Amino acid sequence: MHRVILSRADDFEGWRDAARAAALADIAPEALLWTVEGEGGDLFDDARDPLPPPARPAFAVPRRFLDLAGDVALHRDPERFALLYAMLCRLRDEPALINDQADPLRRRLDRLAGDVRRDVHKMRAFVRFRELDGAYVAWFEPDHHIVRANAGFFQRRFATMGWSILTPGLSIHWDGETLREGPGAVRADAPTGDPIEALWKGYYASIFNPARLKVGTMLKEMPRKYWANMPETALIPQLVAGAQARETRMVERIVPGSNAGRAWEALREEAAHCTRCSLHRCATQTVFGEGPVDADIMIVGEQPGDHEDLAGKPFVGPAGQMLDRALGEAGLDRSRIYVTNAVKHFKFEPRGKRRIHSKPNAGEIRACRWWIDQERAIIAPRRIVMLGTTAIHSLMGKAMTLSSQRGHALTLPDGMAARATIHPSFLLRMPDRDQVEKEFALFVKDLKAAAD
Repeated sequence: MHRVILSRADDFEGWRDAARAAALADIAPEALLWTVEGEGGDLFDDARDPLPPPARPAFAVPRRFLDLAGDVALHRDPERFALLYAMLCRLRDEPALINDQADPLRRRLDRLAGDVRRDVHKMRAFVRFRELDGAYVAWFEPDHHIVRANAGFFQRRFATMGWSILTPGLSIHWDGETLREGPGAVRADAPTGDPIEALWKGYYASIFNPARLKVGTMLKEMPRKYWANMPETALIPQLVAGAQARETRMVERIVPGSNAGRAWEALREEAAHCTRCSLHRCATQTVFGEGPVDADIMIVGEQPGDHEDLAGKPFVGPAGQMLDRALGEAGLDRSRIYVTNAVKHFKFEPRGKRRIHSKPNAGEIRACRWWIDQERAIIAPRRIVMLGTTAIHSLMGKAMTLSSQRGHALTLPDGMAARATIHPSFLLRMPDRDQVEKEFALFVKDLKAAAD
């Protein structure tokens, strides 16, 4: 049995040098013991065992393995160095193994590396500095040996200020010129507040968006163990309670016998400030649904176009005019129909002075589904007409082809009756006028079937 003693728990360079020498000496993984200096109680921990000379020629390993090993070496798993050496020995003879994600050892190393990367991200996201005697001090409790590896990020990010990050196992200090290490600390060594926190809390409260609140996701990304380090988390319970109270009031307006008009107005006001996806950044405004709140029929399109984005109303451009013509021939009065879109903001690509329609993706459809579900709850139509595949995706809950759904009496996942047909913009894109008339007649037929 050969023994390698590494100088630190995160000594990747030491592991790399020793692993290379051991692999060249043809030492089997089971014949090599990896330990860290100062850890464990073995009386012989300090007895270095020189590795034998090389027994085989030098070899190369994939760069991907070195990147993977650099992360895995920072994990707290006591077997990490042995696992990495076992993989190194296998790669020596099978370099392509690094691409085999079904291999159990490769998968275990990937999991360890993922744990470390998440811990690195959380340190960068959740460290909060507080002023103490002219310097800034933060407390953090990492899950793995990431402090040294992360020091460069904070050195670059806060290059002009003096700071210290205290952790239970190691502290790092930056004075603007030199990065130093120090012994571990306890939470009491870090300050608990400073005058800037009131300003920061006010800013955080002002940018907190209840329309995007997902408590489960928030807790997954920001576990409670980090809350004590961050001043803004003291506000989260009341901000969450306020957002939930607003939603409760809205839902209470929707129950049978209540004022549906007031509920719809409240919902439209909420949607006007929606930032659930990135489309709000470029669109002129939210284009909400329009029509009577007691409508029997709801028509759901894809998204507002250029005309709708500027007017703030659905189906007022060329596609809307085509829809109005088809409704008229089907014997339907648009003023008695509720018209809306699956996605409420205009997605486009700029081309010169024009804004060209771009199809919403699955994430944008999913983000907007909350609004369409609330519209349906308030309007409670007897049937829904879905115009095109985006509307089908939104209401059916998954991507489906129009050909597979058109011409059938459909039932949505919540039991509501529906029909699927083309979006009127499809007719505007057809070059053959004779074919347009044939498709238009089928469109009218679909609308009549929905009405019946």
